[in-house]
Amino acid sequence: MQYQIHTLENGLRIVLAPMKDTMTATVVVMTGTGSRYETERENGLAHFLEHMFFKGTKKRPSARAISEELDAIGSIYNAFTAKDRTAYFAKVSSRYLRVALDVISDIFLNSTLPGREIAKERGAVIQEIDMYEDMPMRTVDNVFDALMFGKEHPLGRTILGPKENIRSFSRRDFASYFKKHYTAQNSVVCVAGSFPIVKTLAKIRRDFGRLSNGNPQAALPFSKAQVEPAIAIKEKKTDQTHMILGVPAYPYLHKDEFALEVLAAILGSGMSSRLFLEVREKRGLAYSIHAWADKYRDTGYLAIQAGVAHEKLDKTISTVLAELRKLKRVKVSNAELRKAKQHIKGTMTLALETSDAVATHAAASVVSIGRVRSLAELLKNIDRIDADDVQRVARDLFKSGSLNLAVIGPHPNNQHLYPLLRV
Repeated sequence: MQYQIHTLENGLRIVLAPMKDTMTATVVVMTGTGSRYETERENGLAHFLEHMFFKGTKKRPSARAISEELDAIGSIYNAFTAKDRTAYFAKVSSRYLRVALDVISDIFLNSTLPGREIAKERGAVIQEIDMYEDMPMRTVDNVFDALMFGKEHPLGRTILGPKENIRSFSRRDFASYFKKHYTAQNSVVCVAGSFPIVKTLAKIRRDFGRLSNGNPQAALPFSKAQVEPAIAIKEKKTDQTHMILGVPAYPYLHKDEFALEVLAAILGSGMSSRLFLEVREKRGLAYSIHAWADKYRDTGYLAIQAGVAHEKLDKTISTVLAELRKLKRVKVSNAELRKAKQHIKGTMTLALETSDAVATHAAASVVSIGRVRSLAELLKNIDRIDADDVQRVARDLFKSGSLNLAVIGPHPNNQHLYPLLRV
């Protein structure tokens, strides 16, 4: 696939990704801001603002007007806020791309942020917070992030923010945050699928050419000098204990970034991964267990998550750590390495099969590293990883003093867990 990248005079980046043999098109508008760019008092503001963008513009004066126009063309549309980016998107039949592009551009550029809607939406956001509080599988990552990054750093805070912040935000807060972060140099517009290239580019230039070109705010850097294992338990009455065990790892563009991906796949991607076989198939300790690597511009981590019976927590931790020790001691076989790499390449290829996936990937890539990483480049980087790379990364990351364990469940005491955290 060939990506066409254009930069407007105000600094806005446009990515066009024509795709043959598809009848869909997707527009994604993404800006490089999220909860990482908030102060403690602002925590939750980026996500709340994302909600408010759908509440009306001058052209489309209500949430109903926006949703009815997109529903009328069968669009799949939404938005999301992450720690380091926020995006608005619509996927449509190719014949309706101009409508989708017009609506998404309008809400991004012209939201009126009506005060009466702010008051109403507070309740919806608070209900969203409560909904996830009832889903410990989804919120154990908040416990883990606070442990890994510290609550004093933005990466250690939640994306949704605390309820007291949600109740306090005013229209002035939203307008100020928008002016500071929603700038042309901090934003990317991507269209992928089947669409008229010349007309689409002309419309984006016309609509976004007037977006402010202020310099984006830099994120607060993160560094961690951890020398002892750390544990955080959120005591809660649950039917199952949820845990994440993780270690600090690498940022985007690190020389071992892709070796880390292969290591994570060997550990916990798929039902033939080491952790799935040992924890679930062999011992029946968990229904679900998986491992993954998460990355930012200046830091990252490798994490393993599982849900287990309360009384099986200790055994699960010991089993997981035994697998980490094996990866340090013994090189993976050629057969296992090949399987893990093929698994990654297969899932990458499937993940970039549709116009919405291609558009989101391209926009996120530009926001995160300043350019698009093509599928061919990703596959090539995976192919070059060998067993020595995997073992070297395992030895670099899996150290007792680097372990972080986050738990949600009815566990009032964590002292008995510390002796287990040894690799």
